[in-house]
Amino acid sequence: MNRRDGMSGLTIENLSMRFDLPNGTAVQALKDISLKIKQGELMSVLGPSGCGKTTLLNIVAGFLAPTEGRITLNGHLVKGPDAERGMVFQQGALFEWMNVRENVSFGPRMAGRREKDWGGTVDHLLDVVGLRDFKEKAVYELSGGMQQRVALARCLANDPDVILMDEPLGALDALTREKMQSLVLKLWKETGKTIILITHSVEEALLLGERLLVMAPRPGRIHREYRLPFADLGVGQDLRQVKRHPEFAQRREEILGMIWDMEEEIMGRTEESA
Repeated sequence: MNRRDGMSGLTIENLSMRFDLPNGTAVQALKDISLKIKQGELMSVLGPSGCGKTTLLNIVAGFLAPTEGRITLNGHLVKGPDAERGMVFQQGALFEWMNVRENVSFGPRMAGRREKDWGGTVDHLLDVVGLRDFKEKAVYELSGGMQQRVALARCLANDPDVILMDEPLGALDALTREKMQSLVLKLWKETGKTIILITHSVEEALLLGERLLVMAPRPGRIHREYRLPFADLGVGQDLRQVKRHPEFAQRREEILGMIWDMEEEIMGRTEESA
């Protein structure tokens, strides 16, 4: 069920992040970011290298503490990693000494739950991501796309409120990537989870974001926000058909130009300081 109400969700308030360097200088990675994400929203985040996308995601995950500001989830303060926020990395970060089912069930087992409580859920997730027949396989026997399916199922097995994805499809070939994009949309619609996805691909950000944030660098900040129809259109539909939507091409060219201008500005700054 897709659950959305005004009292729940993720709130980012006046968030800034500064990294102090050994030579006495500092890098302002993020500056004064404020954002509200309703429960069940699917948001993609896009921007040139160095705009702080991954830093923002790591702060939401609880891996980093911000220099200023705060994050609350469903009314309580985010102070560190927690099972309510699940992470899917570019590489699956799977346990190679475990088989597929053992990887997916890792979270519930570590929480001390009995198999009779989690077994049905894990088997259902393996079925949903198309891996029921591979549950006894070692992860190194799987293709990259299948490993990412395991990573998605493992994240969902913990039943997080928020799923954070850091370039989860970036290492896949084009066809596998498109299949995985369809799977992400399917899981989003069926589970009602809040999903925040970082990507360098403009097309992927358009396809997988009912909300799309374009970030600008130095310091990292929100440059532009879009509300888009393509994620809803892509549920259960051929994504190549969605890309033929007239607004899709318009938004793609608009955002590509925006990011290109940012990259040109960064290059200009680099040349001036050389």
